[in-house]
Amino acid sequence: MPENNDKSRLNIPRTDEANGGLPSTDERLSLPAFVAGSGSLDRLVDTARDYARQATAENTNKAYAKDWAHFTRWCRRRGADALPPSPELIGLYIANCAAPDTEAPARPARPLSVSTIERRLSGLAWHYQQRGFVLDRKDRHIATVLAGIRRKHARPPVQKEAVLAEDIRAMVATLPFDLRGLRDRAILLIGYAGGLRRSEIVSLDHSRDDTPDSGGWVEIEDNGAILFLRGKTGWREVEIGRGSSDQTCPVHALEQWLQFAKIDFGPLFRRTTRDNKRALDARLSDKHVARLIKQTVLDAGIRSDLSEKDRLALFSGHSLRAGLASSAEVDERYIQKHLGHASAEMTRRYQRRRDRFRVNLTKAAGL
Repeated sequence: MPENNDKSRLNIPRTDEANGGLPSTDERLSLPAFVAGSGSLDRLVDTARDYARQATAENTNKAYAKDWAHFTRWCRRRGADALPPSPELIGLYIANCAAPDTEAPARPARPLSVSTIERRLSGLAWHYQQRGFVLDRKDRHIATVLAGIRRKHARPPVQKEAVLAEDIRAMVATLPFDLRGLRDRAILLIGYAGGLRRSEIVSLDHSRDDTPDSGGWVEIEDNGAILFLRGKTGWREVEIGRGSSDQTCPVHALEQWLQFAKIDFGPLFRRTTRDNKRALDARLSDKHVARLIKQTVLDAGIRSDLSEKDRLALFSGHSLRAGLASSAEVDERYIQKHLGHASAEMTRRYQRRRDRFRVNLTKAAGL
């Protein structure tokens, strides 16, 4: 009998080192050995593989791969097996993450935060699931240890400072009116008015289906702009109305950038040439948004009561999203819809202002 070299028919998984040693998508999705191949079935396999690759975000896949790699290294150093899942072993692992031992005094490990440990558990659960196992996070060996870690080590979440309305006006005022300045002004105003994440800002295209890596597109109308964004749970629309003046209107800023950059197809926000005369084809990285916010915060003198180091640490890409939620004086449900939150509780996490005690319930209660 001739040798069968088609490994997709055999139970010999090829592991993907870039995916934490997990069998590749091609190996996890293939025709059963007892089904004869055909052109139509093979095309369906390819289609299913394409969909499977889109099941989780690329950054999530990278984080989960690192979680699994860390756990398997930890197991090897202690002579333990990562497979099959052992709640007892994983309970010891998360305990060691919270309180590292001193097996390598020359390079002592830092304790991981509670949120990182919880993310590690999610990564392990996902990898076990892909291998056909189930990790019971409610098992007492895991749940009780994690509860103790939360009780002893949990800290209030460190939130980035919100960029408020007066801040964003001061920030855009520091930008020049050259090509790069027009682009950065549009980024800040669209990001703020849309309550967007930095990844959402740079993933926008001019029109629908312009590029394979598009995260959405924009349609400009007389009364404003509509952003169509691809999120974790599907598509959502974000309406951005025109502002009270051209100087602070996000839609006007976007129109100016598109006009002078001569963009009518492809990525909305792009790099420019060194001489700042022409827009390139390459999409901007989301890191540019974070750097832009930090730099304009410094240039505008926002929170000048703090050191430059503290100000740089306090503001980030998320400051725009938190700023809209904190500044918009409208019913909470409108902000929740605008930000795409599933619950009002999540929206309230974003609503933070420096002028606290605007409503004094103590006096309102008669005290």
